Amino acid sequence: MKRTAFRLQPVLELRRAQERAAGAAAAEAARAAARSEAQAADVTRSLAAAGLPGRMDGATFVATMVGLRALAADEVDARATARATAEQAEAVRASWTAAAQATKALERLAERHRLAAARAELAAEERAADDVVTGRHGRTRTGEEDTWKD
Repeated sequence: MKRTAFRLQPVLELRRAQERAAGAAAAEAARAAARSEAQAADVTRSLAAAGLPGRMDGATFVATMVGLRALAADEVDARATARATAEQAEAVRASWTAAAQATKALERLAERHRLAAARAELAAEERAADDVVTGRHGRTRTGEEDTWKD
């Protein structure tokens, strides 16, 4: 019996490719978020390690305060960048999830199609076997057998 093809197979293959691409993008976004968070942690450690010398004159004090203020601004920027990168990674992960759901829906349709085709093939085989048995019964009837009569 002829097997029927799943008509949405090209769409399923396209969705699988889209899911793989979205997964790769999500992995890259997660790595970028981790790098950004590590950079922010480095700046935070640098700020925590920075200290004031015990004795200093006015010019040294001003220079130290300017340096610490710049380092604090760098920390704020690094934290904001890390937060934005994490949000972007979450958005990319959400698009990957959506692509996976679309692929899964088509895979379920493909499985239903495969099962329906298998059931149809089995039913055709059973009909063919029934036709063989019925035909054989009609050919092998003897004269002794009487059919039901009124």
